[in-house]
This record gives sequence, C-alpha cells and structure tokens, in this order.
Amino acid sequence: MEEAGQARLMDVTALSQLHAALRGAGYQVIGPTVREGAIVLRELHSADELPFGWGVDLAPGGYRIKQRADRAAFGHSAGPQSWKQYLHPSREKVWSVRRTDGGFELEDGHEAASRLAFIGVRPCDLRAIGIQDQVLGRGQHAASRYAARRAGIFVVAVNCTEPGQTCFCASMGTGPRAGQGYDLALTELLGDGTHRFLVEVGSQAGAALLAQLPTTPADEATVTSGRAAVTAAADRMGRTMPADGLRELMADSHSAARWDDVATRCLTCGNCTMACPTCFCTTVEDSTDLAGDHAERWQVWDSCFSLDFSYLPGGPVRASDRSRYRQWLTHKLGTWHDQFGSSGCVGCGRCIVWCPVGIDLTEEVAALREEAAARDNEDRPAGQAQQADGAP
Repeated sequence: MEEAGQARLMDVTALSQLHAALRGAGYQVIGPTVREGAIVLRELHSADELPFGWGVDLAPGGYRIKQRADRAAFGHSAGPQSWKQYLHPSREKVWSVRRTDGGFELEDGHEAASRLAFIGVRPCDLRAIGIQDQVLGRGQHAASRYAARRAGIFVVAVNCTEPGQTCFCASMGTGPRAGQGYDLALTELLGDGTHRFLVEVGSQAGAALLAQLPTTPADEATVTSGRAAVTAAADRMGRTMPADGLRELMADSHSAARWDDVATRCLTCGNCTMACPTCFCTTVEDSTDLAGDHAERWQVWDSCFSLDFSYLPGGPVRASDRSRYRQWLTHKLGTWHDQFGSSGCVGCGRCIVWCPVGIDLTEEVAALREEAAARDNEDRPAGQAQQADGAP
C-alpha cells in the first residue's frame, strides 16, 4: 500500500474512464451490478452498471437489497457470488474424445485464459483469492489452469466503510482494509456534496493505469478521514468470531454435543460451500453419447456435505449429517492451517446468509467454546473450578 502522501483523489465520474482504460488494455471488466433482486458479479459494459445507490440487508438465511439515501457505488456487502467463479469455475471441461476410423482422437478441454479485471473486490474476497492462490496456484499446481487464469487478473479492491450485519472480517484479520494482492485500492468518500475516491496503488500495473486517469494529490486530512472511516468499520461488524485458539478448539471438539444440535438443523444442502469464496473441492463427471462415439470429462464443484463425497467401497465415510457438518467446520477453521498455513475462513458471512435454515457458524463456534469451557471446568479440582467461575 502506498504511503499517505502518495495517495490520489479521483472523482466518481472517473470510474467511467477507469472502465474504459481497462477495456482499452484488453481486459474484460467484471464487477457488481443489480440483477433480479440481488447484487451479483457480471461483465460490466459500462461503469454506469455499478450498483449506485443500492445497499443490502443481511441476516441468517436472509438477503435483500435496499435503496440507499446516497449514490454510493460500493455501499453494499458481499453478494451471493464470489470471484472464485471466474478463477475456479463451477464447471470446466477437462477433455473430450471421439472415435475415428483409426481409433480415438483426444482433445484437451483447456481454453485460453481471458484477461479479466475485477472491480469492487472486498478485502475479505481479496484475502480469499490469496488463499485459493495458495491452494490451487502454487507448489505442484503452479502450471494449473487456475494459475493461468490468475496470472492475467487486474484487481481493483474497495476498502470497506459499511460492513453488513453478517460480516466478521475484522475478527479473522482479513478486513476492513485491503491487504496485499490488489493493483488499485479505492476508498469511497461521500459528503459535503462531493463523491470521490481515495486511490492507492499496489502494483506497477496499477500505477501505469492510474496515470491515465484524472486524479489529484490527496491532502493529509482527506487521507486521514478516509482511513478513519475504514478503521471505524471494524467496530461496526455485525458478527464477531475471535480467531485466537480456533485451531485448538476444533481439534478438541471432535466429540462435542453441539454437533448433534446443529445436525438437527443442517440440511446438508451444500449452499455454504457453494457460496464460500475459499471452498475448492471438485469431482469429475464423465458422459458419452448413445453410440459410444463421443465422450467428455468435466470437472465440477463438489461439497463435503454430499453423501458421495467420502464414498469408498462399502459406503460413505461420513454417513451422518453430524459428521459432515463437523468435517466442514473443523477443516475450515482448524485443519486448513495444517494444509495451507492459514484459516480457510475470511469472515465474509456468505455461509450465514445463504444457509436456508440460517445456521450461523459464529454462533456454532461460540457454543463450542462454551461447551469446551464447561468441560474444562468439570475436569478441574473443585477449588480451582470455583475460582475459575469467579466464586470466592
């Protein structure tokens, strides 16, 4: 992130020029827009398609857009989709094969990666992209299709000044200020009859593009005001989930009674994994025509909530709703650290909003903490237990 003295100011009208500059550089521009009662990610043919004046009301199992009292372009929280649909598509052809006179002809399903520019990437989603980089784009996967798509992405992040009722990125250390991984970062500033953006540069490509736009140096007072608005958003998160001890809590809660409670509510529909910006599991589907002359293999998103996900000869490993929810949560918050060196949760709250029965993972974690504390208290000698409870 650039130092305060290097930040620039850009008027809202320059969003059109930003869009045009990206298109002129050969990018397909993707960003938020209003469609069918939701703020979704789509190709933007004009900056005017951004959701000016729209916000959202979020709740466990509930989502509704609402008109704002101002014309904020990014005055909304994360929508039903994440950017992973463009980097890690839900359905992707692996190969196809057709019968020929001399045998078979194989065709690789790989398509040349498009140059995409993402406008409006929230800090939580920026961190999610970084997590998927670690999972899908590095090490033995460095030459993967994901890596090829990721290499051509231009990211315009937007610092959060108005978190939603189900957001808890501050707890997870992923927001509300954008971390590494952006080319340009915007902070939207409205007030006193003005509508501007504080612009910070995160890469040489970002600096080169910003040089094409009408900007002015940002004075210290404006920079301080913009950053204070972002900092204040951390105190207005709708949810909290302290990250300290989560890994250990998940490891020690394998037999917790709370899993039985959540199993009575969970539909194992997999909505949470589909909406999650970091879930990455896939399976393959093979199909052939009736004549047997053509066959295809596709990679598609899968979910650990699916009964077939852990199927082995003899049956599924995780046959119960209890075990499948436990697998998802303990992996996301616990064993993800062992595999990839970080938590798999970025605090976006999508899994809460898009759960049909409104299961809130922050409540589940709080319940597991309470149960673990009670269990530890029972294991202490009586005198220590009383002292832990605050008794004389």
